Amino acid sequence: MPFNPLEQRGIPLDRQVRNWRELNVEPIDPDHTDPYTRCRIITMNGIEVEAILFSHQFARHCPDPQVKQRLAEVRYIEAQQQKAVNWLLPGVSSVLETTIAYEQVAVDLTAWVARMEPEPYLRQAYQFGVLEDFDHLYRYANLYEMIEHRKAAKIVDGLTEVMPGRPTPLHHRHPADNVREPYDKHRTDPLSKLHALTIMSAEQQTMNFYMNTGPTYMEPIARQLYQEIGLIEEEHVTHYESMVDPGETWWEQLVNHEYNECYLYHSFMEQESDPKVKAVWELHLNMELEHLHLACDLMRRHDGRDPAEVLAPELPNVLTFEPNKAYLRELIDTQLDLTTLGTGYVREAHERFEAMQESLHGGQPAPSEQVMIRHRDDFGREYRHQTEGDHPVPHLREEL
Repeated sequence: MPFNPLEQRGIPLDRQVRNWRELNVEPIDPDHTDPYTRCRIITMNGIEVEAILFSHQFARHCPDPQVKQRLAEVRYIEAQQQKAVNWLLPGVSSVLETTIAYEQVAVDLTAWVARMEPEPYLRQAYQFGVLEDFDHLYRYANLYEMIEHRKAAKIVDGLTEVMPGRPTPLHHRHPADNVREPYDKHRTDPLSKLHALTIMSAEQQTMNFYMNTGPTYMEPIARQLYQEIGLIEEEHVTHYESMVDPGETWWEQLVNHEYNECYLYHSFMEQESDPKVKAVWELHLNMELEHLHLACDLMRRHDGRDPAEVLAPELPNVLTFEPNKAYLRELIDTQLDLTTLGTGYVREAHERFEAMQESLHGGQPAPSEQVMIRHRDDFGREYRHQTEGDHPVPHLREEL
């Protein structure tokens, strides 16, 4: 049934502040919860973090004290939402277990968006990025078995395969080649704006997570791998944020953020299997409906336009976490050898790419390759988890 958040009213803002008891959410049980519930939690944490950071940046560029006050009121609620969502994650999970869940999010969220993206250029950007996230999952899974002597298959529950994607050492490109062309806000499908904002937010939180958790490990090989993949996540944020039209006004960006939160909370509420978590999604959706209306009021007052001009008339089909195994294997078969040049993609190494590779690696194995060498030394094999009907995926050489 179509759902138009512009026609729905939520909880009044002055009734949205929660006390400590209400914020004391019960975390999920990682051994008995659908892995995609954890993926939805991680995704919404990233969305809420982006909402908070965007609101702070808006406030720093806004001269109107009344607007800044309204932003602060909504931002405080967003901060409470972020705490409630992120605190659903269990404290018993190790950093590496959470990391593997983060990469499962990156793989299956980006693959789903790529499948649904209506614009070919944007779709290619998601297809390119997901093959790198896929390999990150593979590298962390090998590190996990080395350090904790456990298998990533239990965390992803067979929903996402663990095998090589585009080799991680090849993800290090000249920064200029990480910038994509933006969509045109006047002509792009409203769904494309939601996709870009969602994946940018998810990658941003992964970048932040690795920046802060990487040095907490004692094992040198773990510290090095987090450092390497953390740098690649910075590339990914550059890749995705550059797809957003820089001509969007602050007010357009504000309503897009709030509309996207309604879209995602609605999507996850529709598919959530855990009743306690579903109740959180439903509560936050009803909060976000009011945030959206407040943002629309600000846009009408200060931008002189009706938000309906830039927003979809109704929410698109729900964003769904589901296996994407066949789709990812098709991308591995057809796009594994791509790299970037300017705002496009090429299959051959070029001078700028090779210079960056030499500057960074200097002929030495990258940390992500050292993990594989160590794992093969320790176990006599690499760690992979593929489902029935597997066909062997060749391990590409680590340099072009």
